[in-house]
Parts: sequence; C-alpha cells; structure tokens
Amino acid sequence: MLFLLAFYIALWNQDWRLLIASLVGFTLIIILGIYEGSAMLFSGFIFADLIGRAKKKWHIAVGMFAIALMFLIVIWFESGASFKLEFQVLISVMIIQLLFPMLIYYVEKSKKLQSELTEVNTQLVQQEERQRIARDLHDTIGHTLTMIKIKTELTTKLIDKDTMRVKDELNDILATTRTALKQVRELVSDMNFISLESELIHCKQHLQTADISININNNCPKLLLASVEETMLSLCLREATTNIIKHSQAKKCQIDINTINGILKINIIDDGVGLHIQGHGNGLSSMKERMNALLGTASIENLPTYGTIVTLTLPIQHYRLEQTT
Repeated sequence: MLFLLAFYIALWNQDWRLLIASLVGFTLIIILGIYEGSAMLFSGFIFADLIGRAKKKWHIAVGMFAIALMFLIVIWFESGASFKLEFQVLISVMIIQLLFPMLIYYVEKSKKLQSELTEVNTQLVQQEERQRIARDLHDTIGHTLTMIKIKTELTTKLIDKDTMRVKDELNDILATTRTALKQVRELVSDMNFISLESELIHCKQHLQTADISININNNCPKLLLASVEETMLSLCLREATTNIIKHSQAKKCQIDINTINGILKINIIDDGVGLHIQGHGNGLSSMKERMNALLGTASIENLPTYGTIVTLTLPIQHYRLEQTT
C-alpha cells in the first residue's frame, strides 16, 4: 500500500513531492529486494521513469544517486563477498535505470520546446494575418471611404447648382456605402475560425449553384490542425473556388486532399479556360501570403489540356491523425 501511495504521489507531481515519493519508493524496493530477492530491483524502472519528469535537475541527480544506492545495497546483501554472474546482469540493469531519468528528461524537454515553438509560430502567423487585414483595410475600406468623401464634397458644391446631378451623386454614395459595409463583413468573417470541413461543404454548395460539378477526395478527414492553420487553408480554398466561379468558365472541379511525407497537399483542379486567358492575378497573391505565413506554399499552373490546378502545401509533421474509435 505504501508503494502504491508513493507511486500515486510521484505520478501527479513534478516538484519536491515527486522526489520524496521516489525516494520512498526506492527505499521500499530495497526492503523488498533484501527479503524477496534482487528481482524486485526491476520495479525501479517505475520511479526511474517518473523522476525523469522532475522540474529541477538536482531532483533528477538525487534520484539517480538513490537508484545506484538501491542496487548496491541489495547486491551487497545478497552476494556478501562473492560476485556472481547474475549480479553482473543487475549492474547492467542499474546502468539502464540510471540512464532512464536522463532520457525521459530530454524527451520531455524536447516536447516542451516543440510546444513553445508551435505557440510562437502560431503567434507569428496571427501577426501576419493582422498585417494582411490592415493592408486590406487600407486598400479596400480606405479607398471606398475616400470615394465617399470626394462624392460628398462634390454633392455639397452642386446642391444649389444641379439638382439632378446631386441626386445621381447621392445614389452613388449610397451604393458605395453598401459596398463598404459588404467589405467590412467580409473582413470580419475572415477573422473568425473556419473549419476545413465546413469550408469544403460551403465550396461544394457554391460551385453547384454556379452549375459546376464538384468531386471532393478528402483522404485525411481526421487530421488535426491548429485553428490558425485550418482557417488559413479554408480561406485559400475559398479564394481558389471563388476564382473558378468568376474567371474559369469551368464545368467541372475536383478537390484532392492528401498527406505525403509529413506534408498536407490540397489540389484544386478545374477544366476552365486556363491562365493564358484569365491572367495570373485573381487572389493568388493573398493565397501565397497566407501559405507563406504558415511555412507552406501556394501555386497555380495550367494543365496540359485545359484548366488550371491550384496547389496548397503545408508541413504538418508535428501534428497527428485523430484516433478512430
């Protein structure tokens, strides 16, 4: 019971309580080893694993010293002056147990550094997206508000001179204001989380409304991504399908999602007129900005016959597939 209590305390703590519980555990193993045999020393792996998760290095050093002392005491009680072959095996086990806390410590440290790196990368991506939104505000909303300002000033000057012209200008101001409201809604929607699954459904409905048949091959539906990355991919997918509807004159579209060697790859293929007619603009720059911020890529190319293929790639080696039940 005392052994189980020590294990429970060591399992749920990483401070001084972990060290004390581990020392108690090693002491109990010494007692059991003396009275029940040296085979009990193998249970030292339990606390050797746990002590490697301690926050302070000197806790790990004390634990390693306790492991060595535990083996030496039990071997001395069993062997006396003799040194049998079985104790040579125990010495090898002791060395492994001494290395175990160090191995666990560096594995946990690596996980922590990876987590911090992912968090920093997410912050950088968010900062890039804020800068992009700021540019969009300047380039779209700023331009629209400037037009409203100019037309309002013109209307003020014409109000006593040309009533019909004033009415036309007021109608233009109203239309421009509606455009500004629409742009604000689009920018706000871009800042919200968008799941890739829901965006695939949205794109399918959007394309079908435009009389474009759509085939989606999602070969990794259980892939777990950071919310920022999933939103960015969804926005790029939205941009690509919007371009197909507006410019491609396509009748068919296919979306393939695969993972190859730790790389998520999304291909959006259409059978439209191709780049030589529609040009190279069409939102590709915004897709490239988003994917570059994620350390990924975005490209668009002509197919050998007709149509284009948009390719989005994203490194995902530090993510995992959701376990199916």
